[in-house]
Amino acid sequence: MKFEKRPVGRSGLEIAPLVFGGNVFGWTADDQNSFKLLDRFVEQGFNTIDTADVYSAWAPGLEGGESEAVIGRWLKQRGRRDDVVLMSKVGMLERRKGLSAANIEAAIDDTLSRMGTDYLDVYFAHIDDQEVPLEETLAAFDRLIQAGKVRAIGASNYSAERLAQALAISQEQGLARYELMQPLYNLYDRADFESTQAPLAKEHELGVVSYFSLASGFLTGKYRQLSDLEGKSRGDFVKGYFNERGLRVLDALMSVAEELSAKPAQVALAWLLHQPQLTAPIVSATSLAQLDEILGSVELTLPQELLTKLDTASR
Repeated sequence: MKFEKRPVGRSGLEIAPLVFGGNVFGWTADDQNSFKLLDRFVEQGFNTIDTADVYSAWAPGLEGGESEAVIGRWLKQRGRRDDVVLMSKVGMLERRKGLSAANIEAAIDDTLSRMGTDYLDVYFAHIDDQEVPLEETLAAFDRLIQAGKVRAIGASNYSAERLAQALAISQEQGLARYELMQPLYNLYDRADFESTQAPLAKEHELGVVSYFSLASGFLTGKYRQLSDLEGKSRGDFVKGYFNERGLRVLDALMSVAEELSAKPAQVALAWLLHQPQLTAPIVSATSLAQLDEILGSVELTLPQELLTKLDTASR
């Protein structure tokens, strides 16, 4: 596939325009399937995998750390680490909760051990911890960078206001700054990012990788009515999209997909790839067919009139 890698803030890292979301590994994809998916992803020239210590503690019988461990076993099997960009997160796992310095320092060692590597490319604060001073959190991350355990840091689920405060503290105190943000952003969930976070990313040259890029599967077009969600693992996530605006977005998406002879998921991701402040959307798949379809989105060009049609429907 042909695409250019994109810079991650001022970190010096460069990533392909799609990031594999590792929340499926060890949950809805076992080792064998996960390895096949990861192999295909890197064979096609993509290089970035996003996970978190909390994946997938929500699932019955799991306690968190499963996704990182699967990725670690895959890295060991393939015998190389240097051509992939690994991202993980700290702050939401019950036994490693929050962003205190002590917790961050313990959590990184747990993560590196599970992943069988001595460094992470990007370590995210998974959630804004307002109980801990930003200075303490940033100083702890800075020490990890000095120690060579982490190359760059990012902020997930931070408001623009809190992220701006963090950037100011890093500058004032000479600490490593967040180079990357990870917001909720897709064709339906766009108001928060576009109104407050995108201008901040532009001003400070931050990388942006979006999660729920397909709105938990709603933007794949496979759920056309509420009854389609029965018995689905993501059903609870998707219910909230079934409203007048959601169905309007879905109709426009299906119409554009038909016009381009593409799949709705490809169109939804291509729309994101056309947004100027986005570095790469995070995508996930549990089968090779699903993954191949998703990866095809990087080769889909949306003419201006179709971009406008999607924008209008999702306002």
